[in-house]
Amino acid sequence: MERNALLAVSFGTSYADTLEKNIAAIEADLAAAFPRHTLRRAFTSGMILRRWKERGVDMDNVPAALERLAAEGYTHVLVQPTHIMNGEEYHKLARQAEEYRDRFAELMVGVPLLTAAEDYLELGRALLEVLPPRREDRAVVYMGHGSEHQANSAYALMEYAFRDLGRPDVLIGTVEGYPDFAAVLRRLAERPQVKRVELRPLMTVAGDHAKNDLAGEEDSWKRILEGQGYEVACVLTGLGEYPQVRALFVAHARQAQA
Repeated sequence: MERNALLAVSFGTSYADTLEKNIAAIEADLAAAFPRHTLRRAFTSGMILRRWKERGVDMDNVPAALERLAAEGYTHVLVQPTHIMNGEEYHKLARQAEEYRDRFAELMVGVPLLTAAEDYLELGRALLEVLPPRREDRAVVYMGHGSEHQANSAYALMEYAFRDLGRPDVLIGTVEGYPDFAAVLRRLAERPQVKRVELRPLMTVAGDHAKNDLAGEEDSWKRILEGQGYEVACVLTGLGEYPQVRALFVAHARQAQA
């Protein structure tokens, strides 16, 4: 008998509130879109899994989740990541899933939010629905996580997509990649008309980086910009909180199953 499961795989978060508002919200939309599938969760971050375990909560990584599904007799498994780009975490997920391919009649793996060229424009259009209108004296700065992986180029591509959509006021920097915050500051300095900056996370969840590196009280992007004379506002909303963005993850899952 055919038994279907949908495994939603996230990097993870140690914040219970952002887990519910972002990851659980994406999972709920996936479950609604695939009502004949049993929904399961897995995280790829070992650090996040350890933090939850220290609190007495056991969560699955990808191998554990797939092992459990195989043992329970599921035959068709759809794996959909909630990752932003095709970086190290996604490739780890894909490698781990491939090892279980012969345990199921069918194993399908979806792709991250930013994969095909059209994905950048789709995400840009979705975010334009929630961004404030363009103003000459204001810039919107997104913080991405960043990576040493070659997929880090996704952030520059995303900023280019915003330009093509008529929003050159939207800039993107990263915590651990290029363009970094220094590059953002240089681009802001080239625009003397900009007096206000709105900071937003370009991350599935508005977790530790958003709350501390972006908007924290010490050495954050917010404090540095204020020190340079900008009026700064922070919108700490993870991408998973937006229905328009969640719909893009659902669309990727449908494409994987097609």
